[in-house]
Amino acid sequence: MNLFFINGFIALGFIGVQGRFTLSGLLVGFGLGYLALWLTRPLYGETRYFQRVPKTARLICYFLVELVRSNLRVLWDVVTPGHISRPGIVGIPLSAQSDLEILLVANLISLTPGTLSIDLAEDRRTLFVHVMFLDDPEGFRKGIKNGLERLVLEVTR
Repeated sequence: MNLFFINGFIALGFIGVQGRFTLSGLLVGFGLGYLALWLTRPLYGETRYFQRVPKTARLICYFLVELVRSNLRVLWDVVTPGHISRPGIVGIPLSAQSDLEILLVANLISLTPGTLSIDLAEDRRTLFVHVMFLDDPEGFRKGIKNGLERLVLEVTR
């Protein structure tokens, strides 16, 4: 059986023992289940599960930080009298190749306020993104390549 599902069952068992369903209880149960599985990892043979979970957690934390940062930037632009936005469209060369990798990169970009994935080139090597605050196009490209896309590729590969 897949270790992720076993870990999920351990988390559900943990919140079942608590007697109430909360997100924090589920996360604590998942963490304890991961720890229990990690301690017994010789029983499962060769698996990438123990490398993927921390990488997935890092991607989620990175995305949440970027989400808060971009929300604050959009909020500041809305509540101040002058507009600091400099909208533009940037083509980002992708290292992502599979449908899942491209989907994750494009959707995580679109979920962040101030950015919107608008098109994918025919050769699937360039993603076009509308950016609300485009002060430095090359810096934006590097930020996506070295941040979001790199973390997505670490999780999926």
